[in-house]
Amino acid sequence: MSTRTIDAMMLRKMFLSGAKNLEIKKNWINELNVFPVPDGDTGTNMTLTIMSASAEVNKLSDPTIDELAKAISAGSLRGARGNSGVILSQLLRGFTKTIRDHNEIDGETIALSFQKAVETAYKAVMKPKEGTILTVAKAMADKALEIEDKENLEEFFGLLVREGDETLARTPEMLPVLKEAGVVDSGGQGLMTILHGAVDAFNGLEIDLDFVSPEVRLQNVRQPISTDEITFGYCTEFIVKLERDFTEEDEESMKSFLASLGDSLVFVAGDDIVKVHVHTNHPGKAFEKGLEYGQLTRMKVDNMREEHKEQLFRSEEVRAAQEKEQAAKNLPEEKEERPRKRAAFIAVTVGDGLSDLFKQLGVDIIIQGGQTMNPSTDDMLSAVEKAHAENVFILPNNKNVILTANQARELTNDCNVFVIPTRTVPEGITAMVGYVPEKSPEENMEAMTAAIATVKSGEVTYAVRDTKIDGFEIKANDIMGIGNQGILATGSNVSDVVVEMLDKLIDEDSELVSIYNGMDYSDEEAEELEERIQEAYPDMDVEVNYGGQPIYYVILSVE
Repeated sequence: MSTRTIDAMMLRKMFLSGAKNLEIKKNWINELNVFPVPDGDTGTNMTLTIMSASAEVNKLSDPTIDELAKAISAGSLRGARGNSGVILSQLLRGFTKTIRDHNEIDGETIALSFQKAVETAYKAVMKPKEGTILTVAKAMADKALEIEDKENLEEFFGLLVREGDETLARTPEMLPVLKEAGVVDSGGQGLMTILHGAVDAFNGLEIDLDFVSPEVRLQNVRQPISTDEITFGYCTEFIVKLERDFTEEDEESMKSFLASLGDSLVFVAGDDIVKVHVHTNHPGKAFEKGLEYGQLTRMKVDNMREEHKEQLFRSEEVRAAQEKEQAAKNLPEEKEERPRKRAAFIAVTVGDGLSDLFKQLGVDIIIQGGQTMNPSTDDMLSAVEKAHAENVFILPNNKNVILTANQARELTNDCNVFVIPTRTVPEGITAMVGYVPEKSPEENMEAMTAAIATVKSGEVTYAVRDTKIDGFEIKANDIMGIGNQGILATGSNVSDVVVEMLDKLIDEDSELVSIYNGMDYSDEEAEELEERIQEAYPDMDVEVNYGGQPIYYVILSVE
């Protein structure tokens, strides 16, 4: 192969090699988390994102560059998790937009692709921050344009990698929090890890491309059918891998045709794929319509009448066991409500106590996730589909999940999705309390968003390494109290740290302290903590609830 161009098979090898390098080093990247908490997950999120794309690429044995581009873009978009994963998916999406029309890729095309990648990723982030993965990507994109000799790809890639590594090394100078913690940006490190793996493959280094994906501990929101009267008997699902331009007219035509075949239509159109769910008596006609626009994949047809008959003949004991399992998975009891509900709510959280609390507040679907297990865009889209409502409110309850929720919103066009930007579980609880059924969805969006500003949140966990941050000298296994803006207190005792945190959070307008104890902080310890808080702040109302969350001994809020 000429060193001036890259063909499809080399591109495939380079992409898989980059993904493999990231998978190998994901735990090291996790440890670059600024806060020394046991939930650093940048490496895991980026790995799961690129693994989703790798799975699509591995299905192609002899692909064209166009087929590779579509597989990489669609796979990473659906599999994106966490802020770092969403940004990575947008970088890949932008990169593949430029290369897809070429049979071979030269240095000039790569330079233009890097520019498009950065442009796409920056647009996806509401407030881009320098000193992050975006900065590293932009530096390499700018360098690619500057390099005069783009024909010698060995030298071209060498200069790009050097620029990326040098920029990554400077990220602590751009973000003081990185410098104080003594680490480089973890997302930028993940990006450079991918690029190093890809360039190694181009230079002939043989890499074992067998993958071991990180464990995904997320709940499946699918559920059994329980509808008594079924007009359209086949639940039909498929994805169209688009092979030509898909215009707005095409989209309207396809949606109208599918709607005429049945009901419960869910139609999600992306740049390279169309995802379809419809209940119909003619699955074949739905498939034929999809074939007009491209290849079909992930085709699935379930006979809902047969499934319903099987349910009717089950014994009471089996049904009871299923109901218990269903409750444990936090799934709604019915597959769909007809007609559609006016509003439905999706919350991301972990811990049986917190899940129960959100259900009591009216949340329809719980996505098990948060720290250490950020849900993917596909998880969000599935939950929106199952909610079966005209207006769906998503409560991310974690700052690292908001971007994923927004990406799911952009990919949904069959209902209105409102992302309430809740960064913590207490903010999510307050937002749900602030919902008023009589108000319009837009009014509730405004009111719920305003309500979360009245909450001060905190989390108590332990340090996994020595570090210095926010003016604190922290040793491994120290107890840390973390607020929205950083570390508030450290110590050797959970109760002491909580009280020190409250000293900084409570002011003259504060009325209520809420405590949610985790799985590693007993009810007895929580009761003793409640008494201590009440004694220290006799004018405050203090509530203690079992949260059951892992990693964090206590989650607290002040309102």
